[in-house]
Amino acid sequence: MITFKKVKVCFLLFFVFLNILYIAPCYSLPLREDLFKSALDLSSGGKFNLALEEWNKYLDYYPDDAAGLSNRGNVRLVIGDIEGSIDDQNKAIRLNPSEIDPYINRGIAEEALGLWSQAKKDYMFVISQDSKNFSALYNLANVEGSTLHWEKARDLFSKAALYNPGFAMARSSMALADFQLGNIDESEKELKNLIRRYPTFADARAALTALNWSKGEFGKAESNWIAVTELDPRYSDEEWLKKIRRWPPQPIKDLMKFIDLK
Repeated sequence: MITFKKVKVCFLLFFVFLNILYIAPCYSLPLREDLFKSALDLSSGGKFNLALEEWNKYLDYYPDDAAGLSNRGNVRLVIGDIEGSIDDQNKAIRLNPSEIDPYINRGIAEEALGLWSQAKKDYMFVISQDSKNFSALYNLANVEGSTLHWEKARDLFSKAALYNPGFAMARSSMALADFQLGNIDESEKELKNLIRRYPTFADARAALTALNWSKGEFGKAESNWIAVTELDPRYSDEEWLKKIRRWPPQPIKDLMKFIDLK
């Protein structure tokens, strides 16, 4: 059965491979499903350039398939064609306005362009249809944080974590929002809980490094940071933290001060 499937753009990820043989046009259902699955497998496997070719082929045969358009839009976003991605999501929404995934996908593309109000509108629509949609809640929280509404962001991250208890990034983001708001004890407690459950979770360890440093706990900060550098060196990149991971400003400031003193 053909369904929507989001290609995660987690900090905006990326890859390539092999060539696909030309498949002659045929409109039988089995071939349609095979074409869709082939494109979806390439997308899920991170072979985005090949996936785009396969989605293009599929949509040449089935141009009014909303799921195919939305999935191609996700691939176009990952390879940097943001306007093309939004165009595909717009078409998918016109064809199937009741399907919520294209609204989330379009919102992610709009965020990539800094179109905060448009992205917020899309996420709010999804939440109006499904109040427990943790993806829309999390993405809306990121929009609120990007527009410096950290109390709203904190509450939305909390809801996203509530409706998906295993969503570690939502819990870490909530703790970072608490850090920004001065709720240090709550932030520290959540980060420590996350690290106990997920010892190799770099985001929580990097956040706790900044929090430890801000409290003058230099030995603890150093211990957590050693783990971070082995797990994910991107956390030493201030621009990455600001623009891709989108941490709040205070944790970034404290982490950079810690790093500068090393």
